[in-house]
Amino acid sequence: MPDTAADQQHTAPLPRVTVRVIDTASLGDRSYLVHDGTVAFVVDPQRDIDRVLDLLDADGVRLTHVFETHIHNDYVTGGFALAQATGATYLVNADDQVSFDRTPIHDGDTIDIGTRMRVRAIHTPGHTFTHLAYALSHGDEPIAVFTGGSLLYGATGRPDLLGPEHTDALVRHQHASAHKLVDVLPDSTGVYPTHGFGSFCSATQSEATESTIGQEKRANPVLTKNEQDYVRDLLAGLGAWPAYYVHMAPANAAGPGAPDLSLPKRADATELRRRIEAGEWVVDLRTRTAFAAGHAPGTLNFGLDGSFTTYLGWLIEWGTPLTLLGDTAADVAQAQRELVRIGIDRPAAHATGGPQDWTPDVPVSFPTATFADLEQVRHHRDVVVLDVRRAEEHHAARIQDAVNIPVHELVRRLAEVPPGEVWVHCAAGYRASIAASILDAAGRKLVAVDDQFENAAKAGLHLVGPDA
Repeated sequence: MPDTAADQQHTAPLPRVTVRVIDTASLGDRSYLVHDGTVAFVVDPQRDIDRVLDLLDADGVRLTHVFETHIHNDYVTGGFALAQATGATYLVNADDQVSFDRTPIHDGDTIDIGTRMRVRAIHTPGHTFTHLAYALSHGDEPIAVFTGGSLLYGATGRPDLLGPEHTDALVRHQHASAHKLVDVLPDSTGVYPTHGFGSFCSATQSEATESTIGQEKRANPVLTKNEQDYVRDLLAGLGAWPAYYVHMAPANAAGPGAPDLSLPKRADATELRRRIEAGEWVVDLRTRTAFAAGHAPGTLNFGLDGSFTTYLGWLIEWGTPLTLLGDTAADVAQAQRELVRIGIDRPAAHATGGPQDWTPDVPVSFPTATFADLEQVRHHRDVVVLDVRRAEEHHAARIQDAVNIPVHELVRRLAEVPPGEVWVHCAAGYRASIAASILDAAGRKLVAVDDQFENAAKAGLHLVGPDA
């Protein structure tokens, strides 16, 4: 399977060991394939295990072990399926409650992989209570640590995904775990986290793409701040996380199998209309520009060129039948690949072509505009400015008198959108297009602002808020 723009692979060389980094940019996560030229292990594989199998084949190595750092909250693991497909040993914390056969691993256990690699489990609670990091040694020399959702680049994994009753304990564990890692590993040790590349599992975000224990000691707030300051600042910065997360841990504890990535059945325009009228979701995967210019009435726009999986998974009511519309079958296949990673396994149907093929009626459209256009139109008539950014973004800086309904709340709060012509915006246009499609399907008159929010003040719009 060729790489896509959202699924890049690259190699991080270590002494006598190769680390293949498998990015899943759409979810902000990384998996790792590590080998010595003969045998290999994998850490935190994604659901679409064919990417790993292709790398094993390309490098000519044999997979012997699969490690999970934790029961993931943001994606469905491919660990169980990968172990089944290859015969590799599947290592999961002995304290995790799972319903499948695994090889239990405990804090301090060491696993020899071939004759040159040794992996030691280190209990690092904080993201979850049973979280493990895995330190890789070549001989007796630690050269890398796979930190999962504990120590990230310039950040840590968020501690609130198990519920508010556990957050205070977990955030304090997270501080202690980070200090534990830097106490037991040399500064030269490479750090390889699973989260932190846009994932909502990260408490904050960093632009870094590589790091070491020594670099994190100098720059990571969890290591430069005392516990009290770290806890206060981290908790103050936590925002909403995707609703689909609640389904991930149960799926992972059940041992998910390999996904079916074959195309679902094809639907014609009449069937698509029937599905929309039945309350199902028919999702147009094209860009927001193409969607605004023409689309089938009642369809929703989640473009493949943005955070498709995160926002579709966040907004859809779990279990709602889903039909995918793409320019090509390859676009539909890419969407399927991304969706199986969050447990949306089989779309109800698909269609390709364009809006003229997807509706028995005439395609519809809505206008797009810039913040400069919004500034001008407010001189001539009253319009509703709808800000669909998250609440913390809106609070920091917002257009005066704008209404804030975060895009992930819009479906259930449609009745709260004031009457009148709606100009909907976000930070860069992607979320605004999702919201515009929802409003359009509901029959509202709208304009989608396709612009960078930083241009709002430049256009003369009056901003308020502490960062305005």
